[in-house]
Amino acid sequence: MSPTDTHTSDKDELFLIDASGYIFRAYYALAYSGGGNMTNPEGTPVSAVYGFTNMLIKLLKEHGNARIVAVFDAARENFRNDIYADYKANRDETPEDLIPQFPIIRDAAQAFGLPIVELEGYEADDLIATYAKQAANENIPVKIISSDKDLMQLVTDQVNMLDPMKNTVIDKKGVEEKFGVTPDKVVDVQALAGDSTDNVPGVPGIGIKTAALLINEYETLENLLEKAEDIKQKKRREMLIEHAEMARISQKLVKLADDVDVPVNIKEFKKFDPDLPDLKAFLEKHNFKSLLARLDDSKTQIKNGGSEPQAAAPNKPLEMPDISKNEYILIDDEDTLKSWMKEAEKHFTLAIDTETTSLTPAKAKLVGISIAIQPGRAAYIPLQHINGEADLLGESQGDLKQIPLDKALEILKPVLENSAILKIGHNIKYDWQILAKHGIHMSPVDDTMLLSYILDGTSHSNSMDNLSKLNFDHPPIKYEEVAGKGKSQVTFDYVSLDKALDYAAEDADITLRLHKILKPRIAQEKVTSIYEDVERRLIPVIAQMELEGIKVDPVILKKMSEDFSKKLQKLEEKIHKAAGTQFNIGSPKQIGEVLFEQMGLKGGKKTKTGQYSTDVATLEKLAHDGEDVVQDILDWRGLSKLKSTYTDALQEEINPETGRVHTSYSMAGTSTGRLASSDPNLQNIPIRTEDGRKIRKAFIAEDGHKIVSIDYSQVELRLIAEMAGVKALKQAFKDNMDIHALTASQVFDVPFDEVDGDLRRKAKAVNFGIIYGISGYGLAKQLDVPAHEAAEFIRKYLDTFHEIETFMEDQKIYARKHGYVKTLYGRKCYTPNINAKQQNIRAGSERAAINAPVQGTAADILKMAMNKIPSKLKDQKLDAKMLLQVHDELIFEVPDDQLDETINCVKDIMENIVDLDVPLVAEAGSGLSWAEAH
Repeated sequence: MSPTDTHTSDKDELFLIDASGYIFRAYYALAYSGGGNMTNPEGTPVSAVYGFTNMLIKLLKEHGNARIVAVFDAARENFRNDIYADYKANRDETPEDLIPQFPIIRDAAQAFGLPIVELEGYEADDLIATYAKQAANENIPVKIISSDKDLMQLVTDQVNMLDPMKNTVIDKKGVEEKFGVTPDKVVDVQALAGDSTDNVPGVPGIGIKTAALLINEYETLENLLEKAEDIKQKKRREMLIEHAEMARISQKLVKLADDVDVPVNIKEFKKFDPDLPDLKAFLEKHNFKSLLARLDDSKTQIKNGGSEPQAAAPNKPLEMPDISKNEYILIDDEDTLKSWMKEAEKHFTLAIDTETTSLTPAKAKLVGISIAIQPGRAAYIPLQHINGEADLLGESQGDLKQIPLDKALEILKPVLENSAILKIGHNIKYDWQILAKHGIHMSPVDDTMLLSYILDGTSHSNSMDNLSKLNFDHPPIKYEEVAGKGKSQVTFDYVSLDKALDYAAEDADITLRLHKILKPRIAQEKVTSIYEDVERRLIPVIAQMELEGIKVDPVILKKMSEDFSKKLQKLEEKIHKAAGTQFNIGSPKQIGEVLFEQMGLKGGKKTKTGQYSTDVATLEKLAHDGEDVVQDILDWRGLSKLKSTYTDALQEEINPETGRVHTSYSMAGTSTGRLASSDPNLQNIPIRTEDGRKIRKAFIAEDGHKIVSIDYSQVELRLIAEMAGVKALKQAFKDNMDIHALTASQVFDVPFDEVDGDLRRKAKAVNFGIIYGISGYGLAKQLDVPAHEAAEFIRKYLDTFHEIETFMEDQKIYARKHGYVKTLYGRKCYTPNINAKQQNIRAGSERAAINAPVQGTAADILKMAMNKIPSKLKDQKLDAKMLLQVHDELIFEVPDDQLDETINCVKDIMENIVDLDVPLVAEAGSGLSWAEAH
């Protein structure tokens, strides 16, 4: 490879831009450097557009007299999929924020006056190969603007490649350095080595170097395969014979078609000569000020300049009109709605908020939709408001003019599903679900709540009301102001249209304004990847999971409630008999009086209210000291909570239409990135008690299906070994050793095969406790040993695995300096009290600083897996449905005949979603109920 000649001006030279390949490369390069989240004035992502435009400006400056063509892929599938159905099946889905950039990139090419070429059924590479061959026949030199290895087979004395990012030319010598063979033999080498990115199978066990050796020796792939039996190395010989046909198929896949009936004749390509006004208008529209500054108004040339600044100019927040100077309108006719949708298409961005009758999507009726296109310009579309006669507020609305629901949705659907238009919401998961119930699947989406959460964590409320006050000093209209309070509060369908307009349109307006402030910060504060690749992609995954719900058998729950009632009655009788008096066991005040005054038990302490403390810690200490009545009270409390919180309450939570329970997951509720389940909370069902485990029996599969549970084994232990670089633990996990027995052996200096159950139990307690910053006192209580002995266990542990102590101290130091710690994947976990003066408060934050990076990394990894699972199941034509996420566990409902395939598919994703030194292990179980599966 050699530096480019930056002043080539041969008017006959043909430049073929691999536009599709460049787009992806520019996108990921900018994302990696922290500049991958540029937005234009409308809030549409334009990072890849910027990179593409910058490259064109450079070409114009350096090769202004050449003929330049932009070649695009027309679609993902092409003739190669007919040869091999799984061709490119491994490719990840296109990032959502890249999708709306494709049409803008075509606009960029047009603004520069470039011809655009694409053809259904062929890849851009095939069109480039065809034009390169045609140019060679006419003795026209060719430069291919790309670094794609698949195009290196085209390099000749007359055809070379230009890598625009590295500013290097790839000639015949460069190809030989890359592949070990001359360009004419590259196809045969690729056919043998295969390509995991494009899912080209190749021959197992043969890489690029071996393939090059073989092709150089046997000259062609076919000659090699014919003489494979002569190869001395047994394994290599067997693989070549066994996979000969797959090698031939691979050759067909990697060889570019150079005889395509191209849509534009090579003679029609003119020299690069952009129309300056069109080009300036394009740059101004997308706020590419730094690129615009390099244009010379007097010439159609580009000023010389250094490298472009990152996203500083495009990311500068726009000045926005005061919220009080808004232009909110009611859209109650189809023509106006159509007009607004056309305007949305021009802006590439639409803020949206749905108004409904319930906060639970499964029960909610869609009442109206608010939209905003520009700050201050928003509208409300009433859909199912109720006539004045039924207005519970007593405010007659007269004859309501509304667009029929089905007609409005028909007009909205193309825009809401248009991949070139970004839809923005605050907690847009809810809006996604409401619209999905009506057959509309919004994509792509952005969420201002999640943007705020990724930027600032839980250091402040991420509600729209709070963010509006923080950013605009504007308290939004409250729901109570339009719908009433308390018993007189009505659902939104009874709210008058004038009040509904002000309330709903303001929400959409504020959401759009927040997006313009928060989105640029993602790149500036270098949290692009965790937002774009993890949180944003997760929105439709969680939304669909919640809508799916899980089937619950009310008969089982009712029977459990009855059994628990009988147990509670027996416990109550036993407690009253032991206490010698009747009292309300559910009253902490009465428990304290009975235990410490009437029964005279020692250890009673009064709180500031004058009542005895009867919290769990106090009662557990008494029970540990042998007070059976206190243990019975603890058992009664636990069983009573199981009954009220689960067996009774879950019966009411079953949706009568679906027969399933639909929990809600908060995506912005924890400091570590973990999801939090509520309404009902299905993550806290006790599993350590027999009665708690029974509850999971009520969660069942539909007929012909099984419940499948797949969870990570010891994931946090594995991660602390990884993150702290603990060599002994890393090797133990690689060797699949009993980690607790190994710890016991090393800490207590006992041969591994002589570790008994008691030592293993102690080592296990330290292993898990250390992640949570357990103290000597806490461990002593857990192991029932003296505090000094427990402290000695911890000291021996940290001496043995000294890397963990270093990791713990480093995290605390980092947190004190920055106010947060980070996961392996860049999530910020805030520790607001890390520098508190009060020792107990500070100690709590220090424990969080140690645990949060580990727990947060585990959460990130599981979310990455969750993002990939639905599409992979679909690709493999598997009908499994992901139902629940419980800490490190995923729950699925799987058809009986797809059980093994589904488990293998999900386990493979979970175990290989990230590349770590320590192996991740996912364990699976299945059964008719969650209890059986777990």
